[in-house]
Amino acid sequence: MEPDVSIESGCMIRIAVLPVGDMPRSNMRDYVSMLLRLNKIELSSISSFYTEHQKSPFAHQPWENGSLRFKFLVGGAQPSAWEDFQSNRKILGVIGLCHCPSSPDLGAVYEQFQGIRKAYSSALVEKCFAFCPSDSQVQLEDGGKKGNNLILFPPADRQTQEFHIQTMMQDLAAALLMEFEKYVLRAESAGTILKTPLDSQTSLGSEEVIKAKKRRLGRAQKTIGDYCLLAGSPVDANDHYSTAIELARLTGDVFWHAGALEGTVCALLLDRMGQKDQILEEAKYRYYDVIQLYRRVPTVSFELQAALKLARFLCRRELAKEVVDLLMSAADGAKSLIDASDRLVLYVEIARLFGNLGYERKAAFFSRQVAQLYLQQDNCWAAISALQVLAMTSKAYRVQSKGTNARSHSFPNELRLSHLEGGKLNSQSIVSLFECQWSTLQMVVLREILLSAVRAGDPLAAWSAAARLLRSYYPLITPAGQSGLASALSNSAERLPSGTRCADPAVPFVRLHSFPFYPSQMDIIKRNSGKEEWWTGSIPSGPFIYTPFSKGDPNESHKQDLIWIVGEPVQVLVELANPCGFDLTVDSIYLSVYSNNFNAFPVSVCLPPNTSKVISLSGIPTSVGPLTIPGCIVHCFGVITEHLFRDVDNLLIGAAQGLVLSDPFRSCGSTKIKNVLVPNINVVPPLPLLVSHVVGGDSAAILYEGEIRDVWVCLANAGSTPVEQAHISLSGKNQDSVISIGSEILKSALPLKPGAEVMIPVTIKAWQLGLVDSENSTNKNLTGIIGRTSKEGSSPMLVIHYAGPSQYQEEVQTIEPILPPGRRVVVPLHVCVLQGLSFVRARLLSMEIPAHIRETLPIPVYTDEAVSDEVPVNETKADCLVKIDPYRGSWGLRLLELELSNPTDVVFEISVSVQMEDPTTSDGETSDFHYPKTRIDREYSARVLIPLEHFKLPVFDRSFLPKETKRVESSYGKHSNFTERHSKAELNASIKNLTSRIKVRWQSGRNSSGELNIKDAVQAALQTTIMDILLPDPLTFGFRLSRNKFSTGPLDAQQNARSHGRHHSGEDGRTKVLNCSILAHEMTPMEVLVRNNTKELVKMSLSITCKDVAGDNCFDGDKATVLWAGVLSGIRVDVPPLQEITHSFVMYFLVPGEYTLMGSAVIDDASDFLRDRARTDSSNEPIFCSGPPFRLHVLGTA
Repeated sequence: MEPDVSIESGCMIRIAVLPVGDMPRSNMRDYVSMLLRLNKIELSSISSFYTEHQKSPFAHQPWENGSLRFKFLVGGAQPSAWEDFQSNRKILGVIGLCHCPSSPDLGAVYEQFQGIRKAYSSALVEKCFAFCPSDSQVQLEDGGKKGNNLILFPPADRQTQEFHIQTMMQDLAAALLMEFEKYVLRAESAGTILKTPLDSQTSLGSEEVIKAKKRRLGRAQKTIGDYCLLAGSPVDANDHYSTAIELARLTGDVFWHAGALEGTVCALLLDRMGQKDQILEEAKYRYYDVIQLYRRVPTVSFELQAALKLARFLCRRELAKEVVDLLMSAADGAKSLIDASDRLVLYVEIARLFGNLGYERKAAFFSRQVAQLYLQQDNCWAAISALQVLAMTSKAYRVQSKGTNARSHSFPNELRLSHLEGGKLNSQSIVSLFECQWSTLQMVVLREILLSAVRAGDPLAAWSAAARLLRSYYPLITPAGQSGLASALSNSAERLPSGTRCADPAVPFVRLHSFPFYPSQMDIIKRNSGKEEWWTGSIPSGPFIYTPFSKGDPNESHKQDLIWIVGEPVQVLVELANPCGFDLTVDSIYLSVYSNNFNAFPVSVCLPPNTSKVISLSGIPTSVGPLTIPGCIVHCFGVITEHLFRDVDNLLIGAAQGLVLSDPFRSCGSTKIKNVLVPNINVVPPLPLLVSHVVGGDSAAILYEGEIRDVWVCLANAGSTPVEQAHISLSGKNQDSVISIGSEILKSALPLKPGAEVMIPVTIKAWQLGLVDSENSTNKNLTGIIGRTSKEGSSPMLVIHYAGPSQYQEEVQTIEPILPPGRRVVVPLHVCVLQGLSFVRARLLSMEIPAHIRETLPIPVYTDEAVSDEVPVNETKADCLVKIDPYRGSWGLRLLELELSNPTDVVFEISVSVQMEDPTTSDGETSDFHYPKTRIDREYSARVLIPLEHFKLPVFDRSFLPKETKRVESSYGKHSNFTERHSKAELNASIKNLTSRIKVRWQSGRNSSGELNIKDAVQAALQTTIMDILLPDPLTFGFRLSRNKFSTGPLDAQQNARSHGRHHSGEDGRTKVLNCSILAHEMTPMEVLVRNNTKELVKMSLSITCKDVAGDNCFDGDKATVLWAGVLSGIRVDVPPLQEITHSFVMYFLVPGEYTLMGSAVIDDASDFLRDRARTDSSNEPIFCSGPPFRLHVLGTA
């Protein structure tokens, strides 16, 4: 059997192409490629070389559209025993190829060619093509006698050489045509006996010789028909074949009958070229007859070859069933073939035809049969052929090497994209990629490839096969088998040069674990060139699923952008798995980068059996531009391989769907992780890098509640470019605890050059612990501190945005210039707040102390709003801490009592200071007045009194009354709502002003000090009685001594002295002056002062009463002890808004002692807001106002 035959093979002229002399392989390939293009020579192109010596036997030669077809046999071929039966099997021409620069002696070359040519006795034409001869070789040849058989092709370009070769081939075709004419004319006249191996199978008896003579004419006609086909004359060939068929039928020559009928089909196809569909049925039925005739002869090879020719002719999708039947019947006939080479050719042709139909599995099956036939031969060349055949079938079995599969890099990527975009896997793609039901057969194929590679002496192919077998089918291989494959890998690597690379990875399995987050000191921020605050609206770069500064979308499946900086080390976490039963040593593993802008650092790893490990792979970007990390480069078992992340991702997807044998990571005990996308990495120019640390250590500073401490933060530029822009802001919890930041110090240090550092002070005040932000503990913790401590993560953070020079990137070719990004460093201010002084209770205390009457009152200071605010004269600093109310005529003490508890193990000293305005200055300067310190021992409690200075509002106004506001809401409308909001704002402002001017500070030891937050305590104490405390009385009363018409000169002087004091003899015999003393039995002129604190006119009836120490009225009854002159009751007066009136009277005390004066008034026609203040609902009920008591000390005259 012959390979690569078809029905049209009967018209092809076989030409042996042989190298002559020393022929380099590259030149041989070039010359052969130029010849193979000339496998068809038109008859019209050879007319100039053709000479008709006598009348041509080809009466119907198609000179206009006919052609001669050639089949070049490079290296020649052995003569066939069936040349007489099929003339197209003869080698009818010999072409020698010589490369003159390699063979200087053309004479020796030609003699060698003549010697080779003698092996082909059937050759009718011989030519030796000598390429690129030198001038000397040309001159020697011109004097030679080699005739036209040695043809020199001068040095020229390829196109010129192709033209010269085409001309010589046309000459060769004309010579062959003339030789065919001679042969046909000689065969018709002489007639020789044509024999086949079938004729010699029996002894040549007389009957056989006679029988052969009878068949001679039919066989001669068949041979003439063959030469007519070779000459390109199908009509003449068909005539001779028809005669041969008739003669063969008459003589019973079945074998030659079948050959002639086969020739008619070839002549039909040649004559009806381009009309294959019209003659399809006729040609098919003729060839079925040919097959039937071949079945009647003893040899089966021609029947099988005829079936292959018909199958090749019918090979198309719509006729697939007939083709499959023909091929399968031919495969069954292979058992009858004795020669192994015939079976080899048969299986090769069947595999080819199944492959042309698209039946890859059937083609792979018969290709494996071919490989097995090769493996039965114990020689290296057969093993190489088997390896090549199995390499072609590996694609059908899905065990192909990545190095030979062009789609191995694109198809998994498409599969991954479809998985990410659609959320579901394409089942067809998965099944085609992972076919676990083929596992046993795939293992057999890989073992055959491994065996063929070992026999062929190809260590790289052996290593690749062992790697694929171990990586894909380790669950089906015993530990001993796994160790054997590991030994095969090592043995193959020993025969390979150092640094050999292979496209097929073995173990370990490598998958992408994660891209580590940037540390808080290395965050990269995109710069917005259109804003001064370029960091606003930006988030840190990188594949962050969640950061404290940005909210990520968990459903986002698109790739994120990651920025790396030139010269700064980066890390990528990968996970390695060794699911095999032997110790695995990875000599080196590093990141795979296709671009030249990254230097990867290799590491070595040892993996015990059935274990996995997460390792960190690092590197340094070297230049600006995009960067892609598809996988890792692994040096293991002596060979370097590339492990792609997407391959392992597809493997894990198949394992999740049950389409592959096992998940190597799960089998090693690794936890399931989310699929990590490789981000789009862009390398930017060098950036500054601020490294921060807190002076004194980065451990948490322990502070008590309210403690104030300075923290120094050191910033050093560890980058290679200066810091030119910087901005400090706060983030995190308890930002209010940061009192001040030294931003100006940082700005004054700019530009901060590489290697420079700056110290920034930050003042922190420990915040108040609450129930939510603290952790309660009833016992002492590890540090020995009792109480509550702040939770982790409750400390504030300094966020520093900084950037280098504002130079656009020039290395990257982009449409718009790109501003280099900035950076952000986050400095946690680690503070551990411990519970300090705790509030037990806070309450408001009010005290009324009767005032002594004297002649003078504090000098009032009037504001622009005609509201008086008293300024005491001749008062000490202690007196300034207590407010003197001249209108009420008493000392009005408002004290906030705070009960504090010390649950800690340290001692606290409490000091209260009040900030007061200095009335003697016009610019409103303030001064602090301090109370004595209060000591609170550990585990003890104490009470601290805080005076509430200037607490009363100056004016009694309706806007402060909620009831009045609601009552007039219908009349005022929107204006009333505004008034109510404004009043509440004034009220809150008053409370804030009060709390801001009172400071309660504590100190513990030498360095620990702080301040208590009393805001909440004040609000809690004033919450229920806020209106009563803040609002003043509508009317205030006061009394003082005065001069009037009843006084005399000496008495006035005496009274003046008495009014300012009296002489009192103490224990030391000295005289002391007592202020506000009055003598009995003397006329004492006095005045009552009434002030209207409202903004409306008040009409009232004023009354004055005097009581003794027993509380009895001294004016009424028979036992009156005080006489008076003037009106003391029913005094009708009108007091203008925010004004005051005085009423004079004289008192005469009969009995010395202690007396109390009180003023009262009944307000007529009170307004609604006065009734609300008095908490009365009756419009007829009078409003009664009374003032506080004033004390009189009356002395006797004796």
